[in-house]
Amino acid sequence: MIVDFHTHVDDVPALGWHLPVDAVLAQLDEAGIHRAVVMTIVDAPAIRRDALDVLAAACSANERLYGFARVHPWYDDAPAMLEHALDELGFRGLKLHGVSTLAHPGEEPVLRLVRIAADRGVPVMFHSGDDPFTTPLELADAARAVPDAAIVLAHTGGYGHTEDAIAVAERLPNVYLDTSAMPYPGALAAAVRRVGAERVLFASDAPGCPATLELAKIRLAGLTDEELKLVLGGNAMRLLEKAAT
Repeated sequence: MIVDFHTHVDDVPALGWHLPVDAVLAQLDEAGIHRAVVMTIVDAPAIRRDALDVLAAACSANERLYGFARVHPWYDDAPAMLEHALDELGFRGLKLHGVSTLAHPGEEPVLRLVRIAADRGVPVMFHSGDDPFTTPLELADAARAVPDAAIVLAHTGGYGHTEDAIAVAERLPNVYLDTSAMPYPGALAAAVRRVGAERVLFASDAPGCPATLELAKIRLAGLTDEELKLVLGGNAMRLLEKAAT
């Protein structure tokens, strides 16, 4: 089974975002991907207060999809919103994005959400890249502060911080690496070699990034059949099934 650990569904015309669920499903079908994690582009409750409910409805209608709650940590009701998403809407994880929230991963507003996720056994995905509040060395603060949380560095540090992302995952056993929109098959191979295939997750960032292209990148990394089995779906299902218990 192939599981895409990073896709988006949202519709925000004012920001130019039109990412219907059908577009994600079409890309999954084209690439031969069986299931996917989905999240919004916006951080609830900012811009769209109904964002979590809309995404929950999309996941409920498509059993192939697992929702991750994208919540803005600066809002007073953010913890209650996350608890509602995890406990009542059936979400399987939390997504945090330092570019849109301007929240450092080591600050208390962020950590209170990470702790909620850890208490429920669901993974926490952080956007990682080249921007302030998203570099792997900054994200390591959250992983150290809440060692029981499974922390996923989306994009494995992006374009300029792949080495830092791999190094952080080497040092911190609760850190996982998501392969989406990171253009280097060699870095993927290095991550598997240095961190272990058990903590690398295939992801595409579809429909913004073509899922077929992102999947081809995995095939180019020269992994063994057993490593591919883990990276392409085994690791994802282990995290998602734990979240469901």
